[in-house]
Amino acid sequence: MANIVVVFHSGYGHTQRVAQAVADSAGAQLLAIDADGNLPEGGWELLASADMIVFGSPTYMGGVSWQFKKFADASSKVWYTQGWKDKLFAGFTNSATMNGDKVTTMTYLWTLAMQHGGIWVSMGILPTNNKAATRDSMNYMGGYGGLLTQSPSDASSAEIPKGDLDTARAFGERIGAVARSRE
Repeated sequence: MANIVVVFHSGYGHTQRVAQAVADSAGAQLLAIDADGNLPEGGWELLASADMIVFGSPTYMGGVSWQFKKFADASSKVWYTQGWKDKLFAGFTNSATMNGDKVTTMTYLWTLAMQHGGIWVSMGILPTNNKAATRDSMNYMGGYGGLLTQSPSDASSAEIPKGDLDTARAFGERIGAVARSRE
């Protein structure tokens, strides 16, 4: 069985709920970055043993949260030894608006994976972009490079649109299948 780790930061619980949906469908372990930007004890070792690392961060002000950035900067020690080279990577982000400059966050996550010598796994799910589409449709946000989700700023994490959670689960299934195909 492939060892998949979803490492993420969530400021208000929305990104955590998406991370859980991805992890459940991928058969992955969750690894939360705390409010101070740190991993729990054993977190770096868990990532070192992973076959695949999935990055998750909310999009704040057009980029990853500062807590995720602190984690990414700390990964330079791993980068120096090429400890994550040839691992599979994927990513996701959530923001309060439909666009919210999520593409810059996804580009950051992709760039981080590429700097580590990783292999990126895309969504592989076509967007629902016809007149019949609703917020409950699969990949309504139209992500290709990674999972994009949206939750209004005044919504609880329990109110993430069904379509976004369904897409997160489908993305998790793809991640799991790709990781297992390398075994």
